[in-house]
Amino acid sequence: MTVSPKFRLGVLGSGKGSNFVAIAEVIAAGQVPAEVALVLSDVESAGILEQAKQRGLPHRFIAPGKFRTKLDEDAERAYVAALQEAKVDLIVLAGFMRVLKGDFLRAFEGRIVNIHPSLLPSFPGLEAWKQALDHGVKFTGCTVHYVDAGVDSGAIIGQQTVPVLDNDTPETLHARIHAAEHELYPKCVAAIARGEISVQGRRVRSRDSAR
Repeated sequence: MTVSPKFRLGVLGSGKGSNFVAIAEVIAAGQVPAEVALVLSDVESAGILEQAKQRGLPHRFIAPGKFRTKLDEDAERAYVAALQEAKVDLIVLAGFMRVLKGDFLRAFEGRIVNIHPSLLPSFPGLEAWKQALDHGVKFTGCTVHYVDAGVDSGAIIGQQTVPVLDNDTPETLHARIHAAEHELYPKCVAAIARGEISVQGRRVRSRDSAR
């Protein structure tokens, strides 16, 4: 009997890697038909690399180069080469603090996802939880979306709401959004891995909702 190959994930992160951990745990529990093929970080001491090491998963630090907010050309080529060599089907951004540009996006067009701590298109960019609190909204949340050349502007795959409480601080609100991310991101990655997601323009449809 032929065993079909597993859906392969490449994960990019710059920090502790809590969203990566959430995804890795549901994979280990057999809830997602995928495997983590490679974890890459632009920060040599990043917690996400240690988390990958503890789980026995392939992981590498690749220096980002001379720029502060993006990969330089040499670094970009190195990231693309590493991910292509690992034969990844989907790239999952898990707190990766570099903006991905043209050649990288072209190499993996339609195969890069990110999670953002707001209900996009509201509050794109940095510190979205603080933007929501300052604006006075009663609900915010998190959004899993495809990555394109814009800032948090790609087609929306899934969203989860989080109420804004009267006594919230930026820290308490951010913590609750983070907890919602750990629920939403694995669900969306699982749906993509199972082939349940299709994209028509800006509309992302799931096989279940189409029934």
